[in-house]
Amino acid sequence: MLSFKENNTLPALTWKEAVKADSFKIRLLVISLIFAAILFAFPFFFQHIEQRDGYLLKDFIVDHLKPADVSVPIFVCIWGITLLMIIRCIRNPMLFLVGLYGFIVLTLMRMLTISLIPLNPPHGLIPLVDPLSNFFYGNKSSFVTKDLFFSGHVSSQFLYFLCLLKPRDKKLALISTVIVGSLVLVQHVHYTIDVVAAIPLSYLAYRIGKRVAMGRNAA
Repeated sequence: MLSFKENNTLPALTWKEAVKADSFKIRLLVISLIFAAILFAFPFFFQHIEQRDGYLLKDFIVDHLKPADVSVPIFVCIWGITLLMIIRCIRNPMLFLVGLYGFIVLTLMRMLTISLIPLNPPHGLIPLVDPLSNFFYGNKSSFVTKDLFFSGHVSSQFLYFLCLLKPRDKKLALISTVIVGSLVLVQHVHYTIDVVAAIPLSYLAYRIGKRVAMGRNAA
């Protein structure tokens, strides 16, 4: 039976044990199909938002920051914590399930808010060099600049912070969240509101994802 322990950690199951549970297999199959559908839709979605015109916001913080290319430290932080999350998920199937559900909910929330709130990027934007993200976006030759509200860079890092179990892992993810949130403003990739809103919205995605992944047993 899948359940949380009293200290709100995930059950310590091996993959062999987890796949014996029908509820785990069903939830894993469902989320895998949804994830595949989202990956298929990504190129069309981002091509659409790049072609539309949006609003240009006045941002006191960004407007007073001299733009600088900090793609490398952003890339290192994002994919370093992502790799850490993957390693932990390999050892903990329940962490994988909760993390993947949270990520899918977060992605769907971003697609909705980006669709409803069309924005043009801040003045002085320096394209973020991230070939791995561009690969998943289905666009290797140009940059996506209008996926603004809310920040996927910051929200994904904070989601990992919420999901990871070990105190040291959580500390690293939280530090990465702060660093990435600061640097995307320096590079003028996002508005301040994109970064600030990413925190509560990623927490909401985590809570929804965990409840769906764990069913009645979610804390």
